Amino acid sequence: MFNDKYNLTQAVLDGKKTQTRRIVKGVYSISCGGVKTDMVDNHRPYYEVGEVVAVAQSYCDCGNLPDYEFDEDGYPIMPARSGFFNKMFVRADLMPNKIRITDVRVERLQDISEEDCLKEGIGKYYIGFGTDMVDDMGFTYSFDPKGKHGFPNARDAYASLIDKISGKGTWENNPYVFVYDFELVK
Repeated sequence: MFNDKYNLTQAVLDGKKTQTRRIVKGVYSISCGGVKTDMVDNHRPYYEVGEVVAVAQSYCDCGNLPDYEFDEDGYPIMPARSGFFNKMFVRADLMPNKIRITDVRVERLQDISEEDCLKEGIGKYYIGFGTDMVDDMGFTYSFDPKGKHGFPNARDAYASLIDKISGKGTWENNPYVFVYDFELVK
């Protein structure tokens, strides 16, 4: 499931996002002989290399009408419990778009490279209104191609995005994350 508020599902479908990070839960620090060590409690990634996973979309967005009912005149209506407008309630087997996990690893959030920021859906866009287009280029999220939130580099743009998605302070806290590389399955 990708964040629709920041257009990340569409970025996956457009091939602009081919990587995602998920925070590893249960990481803690211990001290042994004055050396601080981060410990990860026997956590395994949720997805494995080679696994094919449905990209969650509302039935409305993907054109699927799986559990409709009929009104008194015989016209189909979607019950509120369905996933017609909410992708939280859809069935994976009814999703038309899928991704295949191609790599999984664990790293600290701030270890992300500029290249990986681009794989996360950060892009370079024209963000200015000046006369020199080269100087008016900047990085931003894929949902914001008009550059309302321009950044000087991809890492700064990603740091802002992850704080919006996972909560303020996520970037600064630098948690361990599972990094999933994936490809869209046609």
